[in-house]
Amino acid sequence: MHSPEQQKKYYERTKEILASGPRQTEDFVKELRQLIVYHEWKYYVQHDPVISDFEYDQLYKMLVDLEVEYPEWITPDSPTQRVSKDLTESFPSVTHLVPMLSLDNSYNHDHLNDFDNQIRKLTGIKEGEKIAYTVEPKFDGGSVALIYENDKFTRAATRGDGVKGEEITKNMRALRSVPLKVGFSRLGITTAEVRGEALIRKDRFKKINEERQEEGLSLFANPRNAATGALRMKDPRETASRGLELFLFQLGYGHDGKDNDKLREIGTHYEAIRTLQQLGFRVPFKEMVRCEGIEEVIEVVKEWEEKRDDYDYEIDGMVVKVDRFDLQEMCGSTSHHPRWAVAFKFKPKQATSKLLRVDYQVGKIGSITPVAKIEPVHLAGVTVSSVSLHNEDFITGKDIRLGDTVLVERAGDVIPYIVKPMSDLRDGSEKKIEFPEFCPVNDTDEKVRLVRAEGEAAWRCPHCVCGVQDLQKMIFHVSKDAMDIDGLGKSQIEKFHALGWVRNIADIYDLDYDKIEALEGFGKKSVENLKSSIEKAKKNPIKRLLHSLSIHHLGKKASSLLAAEIDNVFDLCDWDLDRFIEIKELGPVVAKNVMDYFSNEDNIKMLRRMESLGVNMKATSEDRPKQRNTEGVLSGKTILFTGTLSAMTRNEAKDLAENAGGKLLSAVSGNLDILVVGEKAGSKLKKARELGTVDIWTEEEFLEKIGESK
Repeated sequence: MHSPEQQKKYYERTKEILASGPRQTEDFVKELRQLIVYHEWKYYVQHDPVISDFEYDQLYKMLVDLEVEYPEWITPDSPTQRVSKDLTESFPSVTHLVPMLSLDNSYNHDHLNDFDNQIRKLTGIKEGEKIAYTVEPKFDGGSVALIYENDKFTRAATRGDGVKGEEITKNMRALRSVPLKVGFSRLGITTAEVRGEALIRKDRFKKINEERQEEGLSLFANPRNAATGALRMKDPRETASRGLELFLFQLGYGHDGKDNDKLREIGTHYEAIRTLQQLGFRVPFKEMVRCEGIEEVIEVVKEWEEKRDDYDYEIDGMVVKVDRFDLQEMCGSTSHHPRWAVAFKFKPKQATSKLLRVDYQVGKIGSITPVAKIEPVHLAGVTVSSVSLHNEDFITGKDIRLGDTVLVERAGDVIPYIVKPMSDLRDGSEKKIEFPEFCPVNDTDEKVRLVRAEGEAAWRCPHCVCGVQDLQKMIFHVSKDAMDIDGLGKSQIEKFHALGWVRNIADIYDLDYDKIEALEGFGKKSVENLKSSIEKAKKNPIKRLLHSLSIHHLGKKASSLLAAEIDNVFDLCDWDLDRFIEIKELGPVVAKNVMDYFSNEDNIKMLRRMESLGVNMKATSEDRPKQRNTEGVLSGKTILFTGTLSAMTRNEAKDLAENAGGKLLSAVSGNLDILVVGEKAGSKLKKARELGTVDIWTEEEFLEKIGESK
C-alpha cells in the first residue's frame, strides 16, 4: 500500500506536525487524514506502529478539532467518521454479490488425498502432475463480506445463510482494520466484494472475560462467541471497544462495471491475497503457504496443528484451496460448498461434560487442590476425566456446582480446565460445592483445620500428620526441576512409600538396593542405573538442593540468590531477617519461610542425615555467579533478544552480551535498555516501541557494538 519512501515521508511529516502544531487550512486537514490512515494501517493491519499511542491521539485530536471548527471540510471517509453515534435498531437482510458457501470438512490426511483425487477428476489433471494449492489458517470468528464501490467502503454483512446476511455496515466502519477507501480502481475494479473473518486476539479475549467476571457477567465460552456477538451490537462504539480485528481470506467478486470479471486477470488465489495486502487490508499472507502437490499440503497442516496454540488467534483448522482461478471454475460448486476448497479440521479443544464429584489433593506444602471428576470426554487427542478446579475462589468465581454441565478446554499439552458452567442447562438438581473445613485426605484420628494465609488463594493443611505432604515433597525432590534423579519418578516413590521404605527426603539416599532388585519390574541393570543417578544427585550444587526442599515460595531464582551468598547450607540457620532482605530481589515473605524452615529441629536433623549420606551441602562453582565485565561496552545496561537470529544462536548472543557487561532480562519492561531484534520479531518489539525508552538494535548493530568492546 505504501512504498518505503512514502512511509519515511509520512513518518517525518508526522514528527514535523507534532512539533509545530495544526494549520487551519483544508489542505492541511486532507494531509492530516492521510497521515492518520497511514498510522492506522501500521498499527491495526501490520501490527508494527512507528509512533506511540499518545502521538497518534494527538494527531487524531487535531483532526477532530479542525472538523468541529470547519464542518464543511468533513468527508465521509474521514477517520473521525468511522463510528456512528446512531444506534442500530435492526439488522436488515441483504444479498451477497456472490454466495458465501460453507466449506466441506476433512479430518485426516486420507481425506486430503481423496480431495486431491477429486480435483484431478474434475480438471483432468493426470496422476504425477503437481496441483498448486494454498494452505492458510481457518480462523474461528465471525465471517463477513464487505463491498467497495468506486474505491469506497459502502456495505458490510454477516455470512447469514450464505445467500443473504444481516447488514452490519456501521459496526464494521468502527474497526480500524477496515479501510474506508481502497484503490481497487488501479486494478480496473469498480465493484469488489471481499470476504473475511472478524476475530479477537487470545490475550484480548482473556482480558474481556476477566473484566466480565469482575462485573458479575456471564463469561464467553471462546473468542469466536465474543467476536460474533460483537458484530451485531446495536452501538458501533461497543463493537469497536471489544477489540475486533478483520482478516480477509478471499477476493470474492471484482468487476469493472461492464460485467467483466477482473479476477481472471489476477490469476490465482495466492496473488489475490497478495494484492489485497498491497491495497492495505489485513490478510494472512505471512501465514499462507503455496504448496506444489498434496504431499506438501499434508506437511503444512501437520506443522500448524502442532503450533496452533502459539498463534495469537484462535484457529480450528487449515483451509486448503486450489490456487488457480481457472481450475476453481472447472471444479465448480455444489449448493452447499465449493468443490475446489476443503477445511482440514484440527482435533477439538472444547467439549461439554457432566461434573460428577470433586476430590481433593494435598500438595507438598499442604495446599489443597480441588479436582473435578467429570464424565470422560475426548479433547485434543486425549480422554479427559479429571480437571483441576485450582482453589475455592476459582469455584465460587465461576459459580461451578456439582451436577453442572461444564465447558472443558484443553489447548495442546496444557492441562485441561473448566471454562464455565453451562448455567442455562441447570434443572435445579445441581448443588453448591462446599469446601472442606478440615484436611480432606488425613486418615488419622487427629483432625487438622485448614488455614488460608492473607493474600493467598489456597487453603493449606498447616502440619502433616498423615504423611501425604512428605510423599509429595519426595516426589518433587527427585523431579527434573529439583534434584533430577533419573529412574526415580512419581510411581517409584509411591511404591517405596507404600512399602514403608521412604518416609522423608533423607530416606531416598539410604535405599536398600538389594530389596529393590527383588521387586517386580526391577532388574540388576535398572538398579545399578538408579544407584548411579542417586550418587550423581548427591553432588548437585546447593541451589538445586535448596529448591528441592519445597520451602514455600522458594523457587529456582530465590534458591540461586541464596546459594550465591553462603558457603554451606547450614549457614542459613544463623541468618536473621535483616541478612535475608539485604539480598535485593529476595522478599520478606520468602525470607520468613526460609527462616522458619531452618529454625525447625526436625528439618535440620533430616539435612544432617542427608549430609552423612553424602549429599553435598557446600557451595560449588555453579552456585557462584559469573563476575560481570564492568568495563565492557554494555556495562550497566540491560538487554533482551527477540525474533530469529541469523548470524548466531540465541545462547551465543547471550554469552556475547554478558561478556560485554550486559545484564540479560526475560521480558520488555521499563527496566530494559536495549532490545536486539532478529527476523519475525513480534510483541516484544511492539511493546518496546510503545515504551519509547528502549534502544532497538538490529543483529548487525549489536555485533558492531560488541566488536567495539573487544
